[in-house]
Amino acid sequence: MSAMIIGPMPDPVLPLAALLPHSATPYIALVLIGFAMGILGHLSRTRFLVVAGVVLISLGAFLFPLVLNLTEDAPPSVQRSR
Repeated sequence: MSAMIIGPMPDPVLPLAALLPHSATPYIALVLIGFAMGILGHLSRTRFLVVAGVVLISLGAFLFPLVLNLTEDAPPSVQRSR
């Protein structure tokens, strides 16, 4: 029985994670838009808007920053304040 040699597989997550912004402003805006959509959905009794708001909040507050932190090679450096 011979061993199979498998070549390197391209990782599709790394190029997609490079598209994510490295500042907090877009994530905060996404969360605020999600809250606005959720409130609007509750006021108009539209479940679709409520669900879309919850999805935007979870993407902006948890999932996108998590993917960004997991795909970075080195953690960001912390500057010492004097």
